[in-house]
Amino acid sequence: MENVALIESFSEFKDDKLIDRVTLMAILEDVLRNALKKKYGDDDNFDIIINPDKGDLEIWRNRIVVADGEVEDPNQEIALSEAQKIEPDFEVGEDVAEEVKLVDLGRRSILALRQNLISKIHEHDNTNIYKQFKELEGEIYTAEVHHIRHRAIILLDDDGNEIILPKDRQIPSDFFRKGENVRGIIESVELKGNKPAIIMSRTSPLFLEKLFEQEIPEVFDGLITVKKVVRIPGEKAKVAVDSYDDRIDPVGACVGMKGSRIHGIVRELGNENIDVINYTNNVQLFVTRALSPARVTSLKLDEEGMRAEVLLKPEEVSKAIGRGGHNIRLAGQLTGYEIDVFREGAEEDVELKEFSDEIDGWIIDEFSKAGLDTAKSILEQDVDDLVKRTDLEEETILDVIRILKEEFED
Repeated sequence: MENVALIESFSEFKDDKLIDRVTLMAILEDVLRNALKKKYGDDDNFDIIINPDKGDLEIWRNRIVVADGEVEDPNQEIALSEAQKIEPDFEVGEDVAEEVKLVDLGRRSILALRQNLISKIHEHDNTNIYKQFKELEGEIYTAEVHHIRHRAIILLDDDGNEIILPKDRQIPSDFFRKGENVRGIIESVELKGNKPAIIMSRTSPLFLEKLFEQEIPEVFDGLITVKKVVRIPGEKAKVAVDSYDDRIDPVGACVGMKGSRIHGIVRELGNENIDVINYTNNVQLFVTRALSPARVTSLKLDEEGMRAEVLLKPEEVSKAIGRGGHNIRLAGQLTGYEIDVFREGAEEDVELKEFSDEIDGWIIDEFSKAGLDTAKSILEQDVDDLVKRTDLEEETILDVIRILKEEFED
């Protein structure tokens, strides 16, 4: 392989990759010097001249002329008789510059040199890709479905960069076909070996926040601030918004006439139910708003214990708790308070834990997760609803109802 042939392949890399000329020349010189070290033991006395535009590559080895029989380091020194074969008038003590052809390195070294060059260029590319996407962490990005696997979808962007959308970062209702465009946020970028692993997420609360920025001009312009976002992906979300301009209604601006502005966001998130709430520093008012659409009768705060006791009319309880306990769980996450729901006229009610002798603790826990922590809160519900809201079998629920009814009949 001639020097010019390596330069030609070098030019292919230059055209194919987005590498500037100076960087590419530095990579090639580094690879050549590594090859010279392996061949000659040292590269300090070599000059490498590269001109990729003209296709020129020259390697010169510099040695000192010594008397015949006195060569101690063949890489640094050359015998007088050998030097005079290059030029007859060389004398002892003079410097000799001799050109080294790639073919002199041997076929194996040349193949290794080319492979090393490819590896170094890919390494440089991967470092640049890592830096590029590291700056995009937390931003919305669009890429095309390239391959669908059981645990992840592999996406490619316009530059051919691979982005991974894991199954647990997909909204449960997501269904994508090959060639389809997918939006999400760049959640994390890590170097695994020399290759960047770019992870996209559609379940992150930040994705919803960034969608607000993209779709609602007042949020993009900073007139409305998204204070906090909590989500159960694909099911329900609560977004607290605020405005420093009293003339702007932040909730109205985000939702739009008949939901026109938020409709696109809801559709993007698989019809996720989004509650937009006015943020306030008044904790009592904020907790009340967070429980929307339920209307709170009264509220008692324990700020040290971060707990809120909420009193509701019986017909408002199911609204406060929500399907599967989603509403009360998100309200708690949004406000940072543990919220306990109590019904008006619940003096005759009995807490579910009072039945621990007859009902297993894990069953009581399952009801509590759904916000059902008293006897009446369960008896007021349909059996079908209780099956949907808990992970309990219908037979188990019917047995619990029987126990609770016996208590009230007594």
